[in-house]
Amino acid sequence: MVENPRGRLRHADAGTIGERVGRISNKYKMAKRFLLGIGDGAFSFEREEEKIAREAAFDGLYVLRTTCGSEELGARAVVRAYKQLKVAERAFRQMKSSEILIRPIHHHLETRVCAHVFLCMLAYYVAFELREHLAPLLFTDDTPLAPADPVAPAERSPRGKAKAGSKLCADGFCAHSFPDLLAELGTLCRNEVSIEPGGHTFTQLTKPTALQARAFELLEIRP
Repeated sequence: MVENPRGRLRHADAGTIGERVGRISNKYKMAKRFLLGIGDGAFSFEREEEKIAREAAFDGLYVLRTTCGSEELGARAVVRAYKQLKVAERAFRQMKSSEILIRPIHHHLETRVCAHVFLCMLAYYVAFELREHLAPLLFTDDTPLAPADPVAPAERSPRGKAKAGSKLCADGFCAHSFPDLLAELGTLCRNEVSIEPGGHTFTQLTKPTALQARAFELLEIRP
């Protein structure tokens, strides 16, 4: 225990001493590990040895708590469910990116704000489904390994490693990022053909490339 401050703090009131102590404890994030005593012209602190030892036992570990019983959700399932939060975090990150731009919102009526957010979430869902179906043409590892230990780092499958190394898909196409593949699909055009004389018109699609044809096959869509 340390007490009886020297210098200017000896004659300071409790508020001044508390302010200075607060600045230091906030800087080093150590307040919860000490018992502080502050008064007019007096200051003392003492280490909370029991709390420090209890926290030290968990150094390098993290603990997950759930309201589900062990018969309903085992320890491995709890860890896997916790790790699936990455999907939600990725969704929010993509909705805020240049792909969807959920922000800024230039609406003032509540109904229009709700409609804006709904459309952005719908756009994300469509993009999510596209990524899932087009995975064989993307750098995505479409056959990921499921480790027996949920805490172990994820590993690429042999097929995923081959795709990353050669930058080629199993079909022989170049592996693409999702935006690049959408840009490739965007070159498919619908032309309006006019026949003269008579002015008869009809629409005709340009012939899909091999890559476009494979993408539409994976999406089960006939343009």
